[in-house]
Amino acid sequence: MKPGDLIEPGYQSNYGSRKQAKYVYLAATLEAATWGAELALGTARERIYIVEPTGHYEDDPNLTNKRFPGNPTKSYRTALPLKVVGEVTTWQGHTPEQLKTMRDHLEKLKAQGIEAIQD
Repeated sequence: MKPGDLIEPGYQSNYGSRKQAKYVYLAATLEAATWGAELALGTARERIYIVEPTGHYEDDPNLTNKRFPGNPTKSYRTALPLKVVGEVTTWQGHTPEQLKTMRDHLEKLKAQGIEAIQD
C-alpha cells in the first residue's frame, strides 16, 4: 500500500475463522502493531502501516475490558476506512519462543470456541 490508499472493512479477516471483517483495526503502540502484524494469517511479508482514521473509532472490545481492564494496548477499531500515511519499515519482531507461546494460547482459545475477533 502507498500513502493515500484506504484500508477498508468488508474484506476477509486476517485472523480467526477469516470471516468478512466488519471493522478495521489500528493500534497506537508499536508493540500492539507488531503483534498484529506477526499474528496475521498468510504468507505475505508482515507490514505495519501508519494510518489516520477517517471518522469515529472505538476501543477494540476483543482486547479491552474482556481481556485487559481499560485499554492498555491502545487498540482500536472502526467501521470506516483508515487512510495510509506511511509505513514503519524498521521494527523488531518477537522471539520465536514468544510467538510460539502466543500462537499456542490462541489455539487453546480456538479449541474453546473463542474467536480471535468477535464482532
